[in-house]
Amino acid sequence: MPAVYAKLYTMSSGDPQTRKRILEKTWQLMERRQGREVRIDDVASAASVSRQAVYLHFGSRAGLLIATVRYVDEVKGVEARLQGVLTAPNAPDTLNGLIDFWGNYIPEIYGLAKALLAARETDEGAAAAWEDRMRALRDGCRAVIQCLAREKMLALPWNIDQAADALWAMLSISVWENLTLECGWTNREYVSRMKALSKRTFVK
Repeated sequence: MPAVYAKLYTMSSGDPQTRKRILEKTWQLMERRQGREVRIDDVASAASVSRQAVYLHFGSRAGLLIATVRYVDEVKGVEARLQGVLTAPNAPDTLNGLIDFWGNYIPEIYGLAKALLAARETDEGAAAAWEDRMRALRDGCRAVIQCLAREKMLALPWNIDQAADALWAMLSISVWENLTLECGWTNREYVSRMKALSKRTFVK
């Protein structure tokens, strides 16, 4: 399985400490305001830098928000936490590993995810950041399904494309939200039952 989320964090011009401070303040503002009306001016003021400094580091507001969600991944040690997925001995274990990682990661990023979801309909930057994260998750789902197919363990009548789409939809934050926040499942129950459901659905 190819490394998921690998090489996400690109360096920009400017001082690394200033970049980090801008990202931290953007993260805080996005969660506090649920993603609404977080302007470059607001970020610059919170980080005690100029508008020009924000643009120097990130190029645009969309670039800033994409860098922020990637920074959150970096702070929370996503690459290290994915090692169990990347080193799983077989495809079913890889599938379980992905669900275990993602199901336990959602609660940690839910505030930021909710902010992006709330803002993306009218905010191009938030939409770009959300699409960036969902593309990474979709790539991970496809890699897992490809593992099943290579090991001839992908259940019929699935093909790789449709199975990857279905797994990605099953792991959406909205499904997690409905099952845990609306239906009252614990997160442990969510992870366990999604593993069982995905195994019955996708594994021969």
